[in-house]
Amino acid sequence: MNIEQILKEKIQKSLSELGQLVSLDEIVIEHARDTAHGDYATNIAMKKSRFFGKSPREVAQDIVNHLDMESIDKVEIAGPGFINFFMKNDSLQAIISKIADQGDNYGKGEAKNFKINVEFVSANPTGELHVGHARGAAIGDSICRILSFAGYQVTREYYINDAGSQILHLAESIQARYKKQLGLDAEMPKDGYFGEDIKNIATQIIKEIGDKALTMEDPISYFKTRGMELELDQIKEDLKEFGIVFDVFSSELKVRSNGAIEKELEFLKPHIYQDGEALVLKTTDYLDDKDRVIKKSDGQYTYFMPDIVYHVDKLSRGFDLLIDVLGADHHGYINRMKSALMMHGYSSDVLEIELIQMVRIIKDGTEIKASKRTGNAITLRELFEEVGVDSTRYLFAMRAASGHLDFDMDLAVEQSANNPVYYAQYAHARLSSILEQGKTIPLDLSGSKLEKESEMTLLKKLFEFQTVVEDAAKERAPYKITNYIHDLAESIHHFYTECRVIDFENPDVSGSRLALCLASKQVLKNALNLVGVSAPLKM
Repeated sequence: MNIEQILKEKIQKSLSELGQLVSLDEIVIEHARDTAHGDYATNIAMKKSRFFGKSPREVAQDIVNHLDMESIDKVEIAGPGFINFFMKNDSLQAIISKIADQGDNYGKGEAKNFKINVEFVSANPTGELHVGHARGAAIGDSICRILSFAGYQVTREYYINDAGSQILHLAESIQARYKKQLGLDAEMPKDGYFGEDIKNIATQIIKEIGDKALTMEDPISYFKTRGMELELDQIKEDLKEFGIVFDVFSSELKVRSNGAIEKELEFLKPHIYQDGEALVLKTTDYLDDKDRVIKKSDGQYTYFMPDIVYHVDKLSRGFDLLIDVLGADHHGYINRMKSALMMHGYSSDVLEIELIQMVRIIKDGTEIKASKRTGNAITLRELFEEVGVDSTRYLFAMRAASGHLDFDMDLAVEQSANNPVYYAQYAHARLSSILEQGKTIPLDLSGSKLEKESEMTLLKKLFEFQTVVEDAAKERAPYKITNYIHDLAESIHHFYTECRVIDFENPDVSGSRLALCLASKQVLKNALNLVGVSAPLKM
């Protein structure tokens, strides 16, 4: 249990003795910005003053009078009725042995019987992943890591858009390249794909079957199937090197081919009306600002219809919550899909959609819009091969998904405190080096000799980790983790500057400080892992 939880329970008990029952969620504990005002603070007295018919300061005093003071050094009432808590040193020092005991599990939430499906990336299997996909991949996977660490049962899912006209264009493009590489005349299709990946696929197919496709009865079907397989294999390989492995790959073709669309159409019949030859879903009865066509006048389904089937299928697999991580251009998609699910009796909050804003790649102060190698969009692989997986993932995770991002490639490779991922990883490597140098000094996991301000500040920061994880999970906000990582690294560097850690003349103090280094190193590693970034022992 973290300090915030302990204080909440103490305040809840105090208010109960005063005749007011409150939930723990009603009690907000904040970290004091200025240590002169304590370690933690709450405004609960101001919230409850009307109930008691007293001033907030009087209510605050009543709460304090009934407060269990174990682990609390002193309490002060400030301003209009804030209650400021000063924690005992030993209550902070105790975190070291807890971290040492729990290791990689420190900060983890209790296991919850709550299943979450997170769908992200889901790029068409018609080419390499580009930087837009990269940001969605980094944020989506970080959300999964955070939710899983917080105790939820998480499934990563990739939806393969393999049923649209783009797959025909892919097949025609591969066929044209295939013929050209066999020395035959062939014209690239008007809406074709011209990337290096298409040439590589054609080369691979020639290695596999030679010129046999020239005599196939239906070569386009072959090029569709094999082309998608090879594109998807490359996508999976790129994502794996980026630290992402999906649990499930779902196919739009499968959704369309098993009769599920017709069954769904029948189910939705009470909510459908005709507009000429088109079928329209009355989503305005729920959350949408206009009704949506699900079947066009030419008899073709819009993409919305199989998407409804797909989301209903996900929920039928036992998930309690669906999270879709999508591009910002899907803004109008949110309420129409929620409305369709509400027609099935689900609540509107069974689906969350996280929208990922655009990325600009900056180098030498100038936006780069295309790859120098191909002239096309910059790919995920090009990006992480140039600046590294760690820098790419960290820089994508450190800004809210709702904001546009300028990705500075020069900053990403800079070895200085200006580069946030270097700053954090250097703190971890520095702690590893200190522990190696002091390995002959016995560790004091009680931390009993820690009393300097920089030591206490670092201990408090270690205590915060579990709360930060809970907040990041609740808000689907990886940037809260990177903010914490930066603050923790800053506290580590400050502690190192202020305190002599290895002192063979004073092994008792050194033992406590080395134990603090060990605990800090562990928490920093745990935090970095939540955004898919490594914790190097040396740099």
